[in-house]
Amino acid sequence: MEPLTPTATLAALLISALLLSLLWARRRQGPPRKSAEAPLDTLQAWPPQAVRVLTLPERKAYDLLRKALPGRLVLAQVPLARFISVPTRHSYSDWLTRVGRLSVDLMVCDHSSRVIAAIDIRTTDESARSQARHRRMAEVLRHAGIEVHAWNADALPTPSEVRALFLAQGASAEPELLSAAGRRVLPVPEINEVLAAGDEAAAASPQFDPVSSAYFDDLDAIPQGAPQRR
Repeated sequence: MEPLTPTATLAALLISALLLSLLWARRRQGPPRKSAEAPLDTLQAWPPQAVRVLTLPERKAYDLLRKALPGRLVLAQVPLARFISVPTRHSYSDWLTRVGRLSVDLMVCDHSSRVIAAIDIRTTDESARSQARHRRMAEVLRHAGIEVHAWNADALPTPSEVRALFLAQGASAEPELLSAAGRRVLPVPEINEVLAAGDEAAAASPQFDPVSSAYFDDLDAIPQGAPQRR
């Protein structure tokens, strides 16, 4: 085997140095990056399913308000951002994240859709997080001049008690309701309602439960800087 010429030796050394440089640069770069994930399809990644808007106690309270206050407009699950206006000198998105997405269980309005009072349906098994959310929402509403009534889901008032509550609040001037014959329509008297058997069976099925109004509180628990998929 013939010895290498000085030119060949120099070329071999240069090639070796180049290979070592490439290997060192690759190690400094770390493992190869994975290609960006394709965006998820909205319908395939999150298959939509219609659920009830109100829980069973909320539906009972809604019917109760309709019977006790026939001249009023009763709305359900209205986000605060829909009827509360705030100054824009600070970030509106921050306010929206804090309280704007919280929803009032039931709202009583006059014929011009002006809010008279908010009804907060409370349960005995609320978590500390849920209790804090209710207090925060009630504080915002009261600062906006809106009366807040907290009702126990297991002990709702009677129609007569509801009428007396709004009379004491000074919201007694209801527009007079007239029938097609021109006669005045009186509030529906209190009666005992019997739930349909099918409604009770549906209430026991979890997939028909309404979306929790505390849903956006769970988003606050995500650490800042954590990657979020869209």
